[in-house]
Amino acid sequence: METQETKNQIHSFVRERYGRIAESTTSDRTSCCGPSDCCGTDSTESLVRLYEDADMIDLPQEVTNLSLGCGDPVTLAELQPGQTVLDLGSGGGIDCFLAARKVGPTGLVIGVDMTPAMLEKARLNQERIGAENVEFRLGEIEHLPVSDASVDVIISNCVINLSPDKPQVFREAYRVLKPGGKLAVSDMVTDGPLPESIKASLSAWAGCVSGALEVNEYVAAIQVAGFVDVTVNPDYLPTETIDQALEQLGDEIPSAIREDAALYKSVFSARVTAYKPS
Repeated sequence: METQETKNQIHSFVRERYGRIAESTTSDRTSCCGPSDCCGTDSTESLVRLYEDADMIDLPQEVTNLSLGCGDPVTLAELQPGQTVLDLGSGGGIDCFLAARKVGPTGLVIGVDMTPAMLEKARLNQERIGAENVEFRLGEIEHLPVSDASVDVIISNCVINLSPDKPQVFREAYRVLKPGGKLAVSDMVTDGPLPESIKASLSAWAGCVSGALEVNEYVAAIQVAGFVDVTVNPDYLPTETIDQALEQLGDEIPSAIREDAALYKSVFSARVTAYKPS
């Protein structure tokens, strides 16, 4: 278990890294794994692969360039008009804007992100597309700036794995959901524990792999928070995606680990749903 000092260091490192991404992003798409695409090499092709909703293609390039996710939590959430939706780690806002279309003018989407530069990008994007039913708030997903039992659905896209205190994230999610509310997230998990050398790397915490929990531990943390009916469906990643993440870490990862075929089979993107009891 990480100490509070270590948790603070991880938060600071992740915040600084994603702040640099927000400030440097222009026409080249970024991802959770670094400057390359998280699920392919062509940005349009990759987004189509991630998102089932063809309406996504209508979003401006300034929005899609900051798609840092590993899945499609908006489709997974099965949103309905009039719902209040909370996006944990909203980044440039792509999932908030897609969710806003689903919940309509009578609904509300709240995006929470701890990186001021990302929030600035998201608010500029909001003005650009005229999304009046979206608001963005500064905060950590372990300490949500959201009232108790005020949200119908929580979504998140490849962000919870970055948190150094995932059980606290799920406790907060449970707190802010209304009874009967739904948790629908895409996130990185592992089938078996990751090597300690990867977990010990602060750089790796800001990528796709090292912050990932073992899938059974991930589910257990959700259940301990109070959620029921937890389901997990895997989406296995291309070899290239793992290669990109390892390349980002450079010499921090020993060659023996890089060459271990089991590593490529152990990390995947999970579609996770759960419910707060009514």
